[in-house]
Order: sequence, then structure tokens, then C-alpha cells
Amino acid sequence: MGWMKQWKEFRQYQKEERATLEELLLSAGIITGDITKQEALSIPAVSACTDLISDTIASIPVYLYKADNGKVTKMESDDRVKLLNDDTKDTLDAFQFKKALVEDYLLAGSGYSYIERKRNKVKSLHFVSNSNVSVNMNADPIHKSYDILVNGETYRDFQFIKLTRKSKDGVTGTGIIKENNKILSVAYNSLIFEEVLVKTGGNKKGFLKSQGKLSKEAIEELKQAWNNLYKNNSENVVVLNNGLDFQEASNTSVEMQLNEQKKTNSMEICKIFLTPHSILEGIATEDVYNNWFKNCIVPKLKAIETALNKDLLLPSEKESFYFAFDTSELIKGDMEKRFRAYEIAAKNGIMQIDEIRYRENLEPLELNFIKLGLQDVLYNPQTKEIYTPNTNKSTNMEKPGVGASEGGEDNANRDSGESGTT
Repeated sequence: MGWMKQWKEFRQYQKEERATLEELLLSAGIITGDITKQEALSIPAVSACTDLISDTIASIPVYLYKADNGKVTKMESDDRVKLLNDDTKDTLDAFQFKKALVEDYLLAGSGYSYIERKRNKVKSLHFVSNSNVSVNMNADPIHKSYDILVNGETYRDFQFIKLTRKSKDGVTGTGIIKENNKILSVAYNSLIFEEVLVKTGGNKKGFLKSQGKLSKEAIEELKQAWNNLYKNNSENVVVLNNGLDFQEASNTSVEMQLNEQKKTNSMEICKIFLTPHSILEGIATEDVYNNWFKNCIVPKLKAIETALNKDLLLPSEKESFYFAFDTSELIKGDMEKRFRAYEIAAKNGIMQIDEIRYRENLEPLELNFIKLGLQDVLYNPQTKEIYTPNTNKSTNMEKPGVGASEGGEDNANRDSGESGTT
């Protein structure tokens, strides 16, 4: 029966070896499945791009406008504007609210906010994390309808602001983590591998080969010595007895070109977010920044505006009211460029002095006049009249030489068709 005893000892030895291998893999933290949001945010490029985009959007104020008969009026006193730009009446302020909404939109594919209403009046906005929301969708692919569930409680679709990315149903979307999980997993596991190298002092992994069977005591002693070596804080030498040999099973970070791989992964992740790497490094030119804003930020602003128009406006308001971001706030960081723009706007009659002072948070001068140059000729397309301030004369385009007068007054004979003098 000696062979039975040897077989049992061999099986026990294999079991211990498998357990040791599983412990090593788990301790290394290698991820083979989908990575989570927190794991993705631990990647520097993901965290930097997410913060840059969400901070930029959160810093832009959004206003409510009314378009009526070709005239646009800013509704600054509306409560919804205050909720979106100042206080949401929730634990998050307006900046944190918009930042959290955009972060879930980018990474998870959909951002949600509960709308607290009293009758038709919006009282508060409450951000709800994507992980706490589930959707109950009907089976009809044409006439789609759904309910939103939060902690088991059911809500109607109009009770939520829904900001979705690459959505097919209007309530759920596809986030960057799910869409680009492979490249993010590679980048994350590279960080884990680098951490292991730091903890182990850069020692290579490998196998110990023995010409004979080791006793249990010898195995425990060898494991302890090997553990001390890879802790990088005690022993730095392992003595191999006669018959033991170490065979390398991995490359060094230099052999794997780990640093070059990290740079490449970072560049690829920046492409996913449509963000040039030079912007993260702070060396981007003005043209690069403007292209980034046009191609990356503007589409997301339009997505948010559309979601706000759909969910925050009453059905009776949707024909004449709309939300829009005021992107002029982005140039406030450059004083010279900002004041040059104000100069051009004031010179061409686009803005008045008090409008400029209002944007700069200065008290108005109450200058209720429009500045005109004497060199300008004014044309009224409704009456077909031309007025020249420099000569103080007006002329009718339909009747040349008729109706010309000084002081901007029409000649009394213009309506009767008689000739008048100028």
C-alpha cells in the first residue's frame, strides 16, 4: 500500500501548488473581465480627460431664452435658471451637479437628475448616480415607453432629466468604459503590473526547478525566503540548495518597453475622449484649443440643451422657449482678448456700455443712448429712406430727388408726388 500513500502525498502537493498559484494571481490584481468606473478613473488619462471635459462644461452658465416674433429675450428671473447655475436645492451645488451629470454621461453612457415639481413649477433638481438607476422598457420597438426605477421605486419618464450618449431608446446609453473596455483594461493592468514591480523591487517572476521531491518543511522555508525577497524590505538574497534552479518567466519593464506602452495607451485614451494630449500637458496652441472646443465640447453642450428642453420645459413652452449655454464665459480668462471683443462689439453697435459692464459684474452707468458715427449712412428697409447724419438729410429710395429734407423730416409734398427742394 506504499504506492497509495505516495499518490495521496503527490495529490496534496499539487493542491498546495495550485492554491499558491491562485494566491499569486489574486495578489497581483490582474483583471480579466470588464473594469469598473472606479478602476477606469484610476487611469491618469481617463481621469484627466473626464475632469477637463466635465469641469469645462460645468463652468459654462446655461440660460433660458424666449423667441417671439424674431425677438429673443433672456429669462434671467426664471427659477429653473437659478437651479441650473446657482443652487439646485439639493446637496450638490450647480457646478457639482453639472459635473456629476457629465461624468456619468461620459463613462456610464447616461446621466440622470430627478425633477422635483410642485404643480408645473420646478422646485429642485436632484442628481441620481447611474448605478442607482434601472430602466423598465416595453417590448414595442416602435412605440417605445419606459419607467425609471430608483431603489425599487417607480418613476415616470418626465420626472427625470436624461442625458444619454449613443442611445437607441432615449433613456439608456453606451459609455466610454463599455465601448472601449479592452484598451482601458490594458492601461489599468499596466498600472497594476507597475505597482507589482515597485513592490517587488523589479525582481523577475519565475519557476523553481527541483531534481528531487522537497519535503514539506523545505517548501515552507523556501516560500518564506522567496516572500521576503519580493517584499523588498528585508532579505535580498535567496540561497538555493543543491538540486534547485531558478528559471525566469517574465521580462523586465525595460524589456517590455513599459514606459513607451504607457505613453501610447495614454494617447489612445485621449483620442477616445476627443482631447488632444497637448491640452492635458498645457502646451496646446489657440487653434488646437478652439478645434477641441468645437469638436468635443460643443456637441455635448447641444446634448445637454436638448435634454433640458425636452424635460424641463412645459409642453406649452416648447414652441417659444429654449435653454442655451453662454459660451462667452470661456474667454474671461484672457483679459486682453475679452476687452478687444468688447471693443469690436461696442464699435459696431452689437453691445452697449452697460451691457459690457454687466458682463464684467460692474455697476451700470445708465447711459441710455446708442453711439453712432457721423460717417455712417442709415437705411430704413421699411420706409426705403436713407438718412445721412453728417449732412442731416434724408432721401427716399423709391422716389429719388423727392422727399429729401433737412433735419430728418419728410417734405410735405412727398405724398402728393410734387417735386420738393433739398
